[in-house]
Amino acid sequence: MTQDTPLERSAAKFESAQADEVHHEGGFRPTFDIDLTRGGPRYGEFIEEVRTFMDRVKAACPSEELTTEVIDALQVLNKKLDEVAIDEWRAPSGGRIDLPARGNITLPPYELDEASPENVSARMTFRPYHLGGNNAAHGGQVAVAFDDLMGMAGALGSGGVTRTAYLTVNYRAITPLNTELAIRSWVDRIEGRKVFIKATLHNGDVLCAEADGLFIKLKPGQP
Repeated sequence: MTQDTPLERSAAKFESAQADEVHHEGGFRPTFDIDLTRGGPRYGEFIEEVRTFMDRVKAACPSEELTTEVIDALQVLNKKLDEVAIDEWRAPSGGRIDLPARGNITLPPYELDEASPENVSARMTFRPYHLGGNNAAHGGQVAVAFDDLMGMAGALGSGGVTRTAYLTVNYRAITPLNTELAIRSWVDRIEGRKVFIKATLHNGDVLCAEADGLFIKLKPGQP
């Protein structure tokens, strides 16, 4: 890569700040182990094909013959993937910070514009897989998106790994599918290990949803 992404730059600062922490088995890693080669150069394409498959399954009404064909194909693929399964710390999913949503298929895909202790902002698109009803994103998917980016803001803003204590989402307008949306999160205040975070989701000038939450900065070795 010729230019670092916003998260790569912040991850390097985060790792430097955590250099004196000791890793304890059973707890979060105190540092980012950035390796953009995991999964190979086509891992991003692989994740995109999986996302597309999830979109297609959401909308499909297959025949019995097609259902059987897909099941047989999936069983073969699942067996192959099971043979290369590794632990969460080394798996590329969720750790490929050069890819949309870090290559994590459980998240709506997003591209970061800024990732700093002061602000996390991104462009996010909810796809057909995230459908709730009537061409709107499922409210739970909106909450998942907030939780991820608020957790990122909490980690960067506090200089340590955080866990969600509570997350409140207020839905203000329909969140559309297949539309690039602006999502932003930031630390409102820090009280000891308590990190209070706010976030918004906009479709242009329209506020789709907003959230506030409490995240707890973990102690070394705390799960």
